[in-house]
Amino acid sequence: MKKILIIDDSALMRTVLSDIINSDSRFHVVEIAKDGVEGLELLKKNTYDAVVLDINMPRMDGITLLKELQKNNIRAKIMMASTDTKEGAKVTMDALDLGALDFVHKPDRASECRGEDFTAHFIDTLAAVADSKAPVHAKSFSIEDVKESKKVVELVSKSASKITGNRIVAIASSTGGPRALQSVIPKLPKNLKTPVVLVQHMPEGFTASLAERLDSLSEVSVKEAAEGDILQPGTVYISKGGKHMHIIKSGGKSTIHYVDGPTREGVRPCANFMYESLMESDYDEVCCVVLTGMGADGTEGIKNLKSKKKVHVIGQDESTCTVYGMPKAVAVAGLVDQVVKLDDVAQEIIMNVGVN
Repeated sequence: MKKILIIDDSALMRTVLSDIINSDSRFHVVEIAKDGVEGLELLKKNTYDAVVLDINMPRMDGITLLKELQKNNIRAKIMMASTDTKEGAKVTMDALDLGALDFVHKPDRASECRGEDFTAHFIDTLAAVADSKAPVHAKSFSIEDVKESKKVVELVSKSASKITGNRIVAIASSTGGPRALQSVIPKLPKNLKTPVVLVQHMPEGFTASLAERLDSLSEVSVKEAAEGDILQPGTVYISKGGKHMHIIKSGGKSTIHYVDGPTREGVRPCANFMYESLMESDYDEVCCVVLTGMGADGTEGIKNLKSKKKVHVIGQDESTCTVYGMPKAVAVAGLVDQVVKLDDVAQEIIMNVGVN
């Protein structure tokens, strides 16, 4: 049985979350803490299979606690329970940067937490975090990394500039993705020959913050894709949370189109839809990249895409994945052309699609 620590300043929320966790026979809440100060003391003494951490708390908030864990080199598998606001989304991005593995957003009222949808999502996320690898406190993307990636681009540019044909890059990521994407997107050069479309499993409101964060670190332009956007080379289009992103032909150009509808593989946006929408596109070849995440989203879509298009599939290797779920599924299905460490994904994309 997996041991869980809850750190939350609301007595009612602690009770509700404990009830949800203890109702699943795989988990047991062994300790609770009222704030980051109590939580830090417990984490210095004990290890847990997962920690559920609130953000806004007196004395020491969730972000400060994550910084203290880094400072003390304490590795813990942390799932944030955050509020769904624009400010909340930005703070959640900070938490993921600081090593939190995933998050759920709590409804405003504790009574809504008892609903089936929230309970199922909460337990699924907790299971992924408990089964994942505790983060090594990696440094954030720096100027040194930019210089390093420029050297790589210069090395591969000579051969990459000879690549012909109309291509596109399509990336899928989930648990651990926001952090992993910081090791990929900022290393892509602004003269990348192709557009990049990207599905990261996240609720509505959070994908805009993710796009802003990646855009601030990158030479390529990164944006939350808007309905009707025409795909341009050297631009990364992140699917909005809560909708399925398709690439369609409109006026002879490849264009973003959103579709409402039920979840698929339990998620919305679903990468399978993005991959399948490229079956009817004008692109000669699609470079599919599958990064860390729980579940199997991407596998069925890539399989279907391969029936119509030339496809090159890059899968993230197990040792660098937070959760080796989605990349494992494409590998087991025999769809992967290359398995690479996270730090090498960007150069393999460049080698595959080229630069201008």
